[in-house]
Amino acid sequence: MELALITSGRVLLALYFLLPGIMKFVSWDMHVALMAKHNMLMIPVLLATAGALEILAALALMANRYTVPVSLMLAGLVVLINFSLHDFWNYSGIEAAHEMQNFIKNLAILAGLLVLAGHSSKNEKRIDG
Repeated sequence: MELALITSGRVLLALYFLLPGIMKFVSWDMHVALMAKHNMLMIPVLLATAGALEILAALALMANRYTVPVSLMLAGLVVLINFSLHDFWNYSGIEAAHEMQNFIKNLAILAGLLVLAGHSSKNEKRIDG
């Protein structure tokens, strides 16, 4: 049962990054506009890097490879995205509420990644030790 739950959670977290990673390339102009709205620099480089990292990391999680470093890397990416693109404190009204909801949702994704990294680290030590 534990293995099925961990595997399901890992795959669902991977899908959360795989689909948006693909969409960064499919809907390039929309993502560029979003990043420009938030006054980001080096938009094409950052967008391509984020998209590629999300896709590769998602595939690694699905394959249950490099789970700890990939989870921690994605956790860092979530933190960066949260503070640069979901800056609810810079908005008011419905837009602030929407960005706050995304910010808090991303904290839950961050928590899931940290739990996955911690659990995977514990299991790797059990296997190795």
